[in-house]
Amino acid sequence: MTAPYARYRRAAAIPAGMAMATALAFLPNTAATAAEDAPAPAAAAQTDASALSYVVNVKPGHGTSAHVKKAVAKAGGTIVMSYDQIGVIVVHSSNADFAEKIRTVRGVQSAGATRTAPLPSASTGDLGAPKVLSAAEVAAAEAPAGQDPLEPQQWDLPAIKADKAHEKTLGSKKVTVAVIDTGVDDTHPDIAPNFDRGASVNCVSGKPDTTDGAWRPSAEESPHGTHVAGEIAAAKNGVGMTGVAPGVKVSGIKVSTTAGFFYTEAVVCGFVWAAEHGVDVTNNSYYTDPWYFNCKNDPDQKALVEAVTRASRYAEKKGAVNVAAAGNENYDLASDEITDSSSPNDSTPGDRVVDPSECLDIPTQLPGVVTVASTGAKGIKSSFSNHGLGVVDIAAPGGDSTAYQKPDAPATSGLILGTLPGGKWGYMAGTSMASPHVAGVAALIKSTHPYASPALVKALLYAEADAKACTDPYDINADGKIDAVCEGSKNRNGFYGWGIADALDAVTK
Repeated sequence: MTAPYARYRRAAAIPAGMAMATALAFLPNTAATAAEDAPAPAAAAQTDASALSYVVNVKPGHGTSAHVKKAVAKAGGTIVMSYDQIGVIVVHSSNADFAEKIRTVRGVQSAGATRTAPLPSASTGDLGAPKVLSAAEVAAAEAPAGQDPLEPQQWDLPAIKADKAHEKTLGSKKVTVAVIDTGVDDTHPDIAPNFDRGASVNCVSGKPDTTDGAWRPSAEESPHGTHVAGEIAAAKNGVGMTGVAPGVKVSGIKVSTTAGFFYTEAVVCGFVWAAEHGVDVTNNSYYTDPWYFNCKNDPDQKALVEAVTRASRYAEKKGAVNVAAAGNENYDLASDEITDSSSPNDSTPGDRVVDPSECLDIPTQLPGVVTVASTGAKGIKSSFSNHGLGVVDIAAPGGDSTAYQKPDAPATSGLILGTLPGGKWGYMAGTSMASPHVAGVAALIKSTHPYASPALVKALLYAEADAKACTDPYDINADGKIDAVCEGSKNRNGFYGWGIADALDAVTK
């Protein structure tokens, strides 16, 4: 199935209580998406109407050589940032031939443009909006003793036994999960108690901006990162909701532009920042724009894969477990071919047939990254969730249309509750919402085993997951047609990987 053209990627807003047809229009695997109704980016003044951003990959471990610096300048480039630890240089250039010229330079291993549209100085536009709880709904919320007011609406917590885990421990304040995303509102009452300012930054330009509050989303930007942060570590403080690991720290690493693009230079900056600021887990609920799949036989896309691979591996080498969302197009990522109609999404996309084993969704399909599929309130694969034997590592609640998977009372929405900027709460759905559940469980494992390496944390994560057999046949909308095919055994398959994440085992084993 082809993906609709969408500026934003890993989450879909499905307002609770909507009619079935309306709710489906907001699901990310349907042709009618909120992106089609979103305002087009406003015309923005350009710092240079033809300037593009590039990554230039050289041998890691050394400062940028004078030879390469001179070659960059000669080819019409300006160095923005050099990540010598991984050998990735971020460059801006208005020379259309910059990448082609710099690839011929001695010492340059690969180079490519990170986007297909010029660098904007500002832009607007977003995808949809979450279903926001009204002040009256929040005020009327009631919960049993020991639960936060909105916790009864969080069917996803008992789905991974997080409620039982919290009776043992809430997690360690010495563990930090970085939300590499659209930014985090650290002033939210459910996030503020657990926010790690020292591990937070704005990486949008590819260069760290440590200005106080630079990690926050503006009013025009997506609430996505704030929602994810709350899912992971909303404090158990008698206010609002409860995170999967409400005792750990959470940081915000902002990597998306105002228009919601996650470009390579920003993602590289985010992983390197996390690596060097003591982060234990990173959550990555996005794909790196502008290519949904980056094909290694294209010199530009090859360079992007290399740059993000180096950055994510560096973060793991420094102690971080990298967790990523599998995607929302109901793609089989283990299939022989996929028709991608959304790339490049920052200029003019067109249909192309790709082999997902050669053309990678990054960071989702990179070595060492924990790839997370989504389940709904009935515990089966969400209608939109990508899947694939050998690609999906684990599954967790990401929500689904209530028409497909209705939660048990007292929960009323099949979507996932999370924090929103401005001290609000609301529902969203997507593999974006599944990934932070796994990041939270990984944080609980790290809390229980503080000296565990990333490899051991991942091994425990998979070993402790609750094995779940393939859903076969998978006819999520009961129309008599198979909507996806699951391959593999109960212990490891394309829908659920090693199984459903288990927070209780994370704190007791």
